[in-house]
Amino acid sequence: QVQLVESGGGSVQAGGSLRLSCAAPGRTFSRNAMGWFRQAPGKEREFVAAISWLGDRTYYADSVKGRFTISRDNVKNTVYLQMNSLKPEDTALYYCAADSRALGVVVTIATAGYWGQGTQVTVSS
Repeated sequence: QVQLVESGGGSVQAGGSLRLSCAAPGRTFSRNAMGWFRQAPGKEREFVAAISWLGDRTYYADSVKGRFTISRDNVKNTVYLQMNSLKPEDTALYYCAADSRALGVVVTIATAGYWGQGTQVTVSS
């Protein structure tokens, strides 16, 4: 089963930064849009950011725009999420996902075909 592997989560104070990474051992997703989603306790999973398969288009939730940056390195088969100016409300389990379609520009919960297990991000005030 294809699996995405997230890393880089942790506990930080408000205003701090973290960089999440998502790798796909054994398979390349260089032709798939990739994205990050998160789920806080008691809440539904929500979209955070996405990047097109070429890396030329990025999309962000309003709540993270200007603070988070998504990027990808198709040679390393890795997607990143740089998170700055973290807030307590950013606390959640963060998931990486790959679009089920090739050559897409954005991945959504509905179109994601591959998911990681998640990495926890905890921001304290």
